[in-house]
Amino acid sequence: MEEKTYSTLSEYGKTCTQLFHFIGGEKRTFNNIKTKNIKQGQFTKLETIDGRIIMINDKNLLLVEVIFDKEDK
Repeated sequence: MEEKTYSTLSEYGKTCTQLFHFIGGEKRTFNNIKTKNIKQGQFTKLETIDGRIIMINDKNLLLVEVIFDKEDK
């Protein structure tokens, strides 16, 4: 049986902004994330609309805030 590693965020909109809260209080914000291309695993992989790939180590992550872009609503 194949494990599903994709995000269900694509059900809510095509693009979003994600705010990552890390252990130790560090915060990072990434805009224009393609919700359909999010791959979840030990490293969550995000792709932006301009083609950048962002890899987040889930081990160091406490919380993710998601804000969907207005044109998607």
